[in-house]
Amino acid sequence: MRLLLPVILGLLVGCGSSSESTDNPASASDSSTATKDTTAMTDTTAQNTLTDAEKSEGWQLLFDGQTKNGWHSYNKKGNLDDWKVENGALVLNSTKKDDDIVTDEEFGNYHLKLDWNISEGGNSGIIFNVKESPEYDRSYKTGPEQQVLDNERHADAKIPKHRAGDLYDLIACSTEVVKPAGQWNTVEIIKNNDSLTFKLNGTTTVQTKMYDDSWNKMVAASKFNEWKTFGTFRTGVIALQDHGDKVMFRNIKIRKL
Repeated sequence: MRLLLPVILGLLVGCGSSSESTDNPASASDSSTATKDTTAMTDTTAQNTLTDAEKSEGWQLLFDGQTKNGWHSYNKKGNLDDWKVENGALVLNSTKKDDDIVTDEEFGNYHLKLDWNISEGGNSGIIFNVKESPEYDRSYKTGPEQQVLDNERHADAKIPKHRAGDLYDLIACSTEVVKPAGQWNTVEIIKNNDSLTFKLNGTTTVQTKMYDDSWNKMVAASKFNEWKTFGTFRTGVIALQDHGDKVMFRNIKIRKL
């Protein structure tokens, strides 16, 4: 009997441990859930900053995430009251369609990167090599545009060469990789002498040459043919379009080539 007593006690203790684990199945589940929640809440992506590698490569921020420093209204005709800085983004929330925001500095050859997020049914654009002069009342009459659009809801999406990522009214995307309205898209515009490349969310979507006969013929066949100097400027400011719809921009950076 004395020999059997330790064995019986051991079995009783083992059963008690097993019962505790079985009676509380939520304990393991709660631990797993807590881990998932922590992971979901952790965002280590720094917005509106440059990495050490980017700094060494010559990248510069065009938007600091806190102010509108470095930007002004096209032709300095407005005061940018409709452009706000909210949660690290440059935000337009207006229905006026008359206050494009442009960089203080002009650029010639460059690699431009930025993120955009368009509202449902929204329309905007990134216009480059823009010329400021009293003879032009709108930036789009001087420089080409990469279209920013809600492809699912805006009527422009039904028009060829007017969809998100297109070289507006000139060349359609070779591949459509745009994310839906309300999500962030990352774009790149690489302009080096007469070479022009668009990238959207890491995919090359447009490649062409500027300023040659083919370019001139393409412009002549577009809605821009009434403005004879459109697409001819080799330097200019970068413009973010006020098309009367809410749009957000962030991580705006450029590297001169």
